[in-house]
Amino acid sequence: MYLAVCGAVFLGTYLLNILMITVGYHRSVAHKAVRLHPALRRAVILGGNWLTGLDPKAWVVMHRLHHEHSDTPLDPHSPVNVGILGIGLEQLRNYKKVIIGLLKEKPEYTRYAKDLEFPLSTLTRSGLWFLPYVLHAAIGLALGVGVGWLLGAAWFLGMMSHPVQGGIVNSLGHAVGGRNFDTSDNSRNNHLAAWLILGEGFQNNHHRYPGSASFSYHLHEVDLGYGACVLLEKLGLATIQRDYLIPRPPREQTVNAHPGAPG
Repeated sequence: MYLAVCGAVFLGTYLLNILMITVGYHRSVAHKAVRLHPALRRAVILGGNWLTGLDPKAWVVMHRLHHEHSDTPLDPHSPVNVGILGIGLEQLRNYKKVIIGLLKEKPEYTRYAKDLEFPLSTLTRSGLWFLPYVLHAAIGLALGVGVGWLLGAAWFLGMMSHPVQGGIVNSLGHAVGGRNFDTSDNSRNNHLAAWLILGEGFQNNHHRYPGSASFSYHLHEVDLGYGACVLLEKLGLATIQRDYLIPRPPREQTVNAHPGAPG
């Protein structure tokens, strides 16, 4: 029973973390492929940093840099430049550079944020970026002392899992896998990364159609993150920009299927 609870806590916190990133930061704020209800968007902007440890504005700017310079020397996280094993440190190094660039209002960074109506988070601007990590470490410690150390570890590792999630996508998604589209970069469709990180592993599809809320092209490419977007839409909390969805191959289109819907 205890192990089941630990597994449930890890899964719940892991999903909360990645949904904040893939739906909130990525598909909604960075690409505007999904329009969130204003209250939910405010929750993403104001609360995302506390859940993920990552500033939403800095994350979006870094991601847009990645798209513009994908797999070139200016890409902030490409295995072409640093190898698969070098992605972790490369992400951290360039995330810090983006924050410093935005704080100093350097045009090479601020030009990627002209449409963002919100500033860097208070935590970032005040130098208290580490507080989310302290908060979740404290919660994990309390759970460890009060219930069991495995439960505490499950909480912290699940909630603070994005560096690992991002590393998997940014490495495997640009080094290992097939390609549906002949893009100018080395983006790949990695099914393992897609299953682990709710569709984010379909990097080749995404780089060909960055404005699509769905990252799947073929029916067998399962994008659970898009499924979350559909659920939010049914609940009245989001609107999917369907005009920009990835079109299905003609042989896979069905009468009532939405183009780009997950398999």
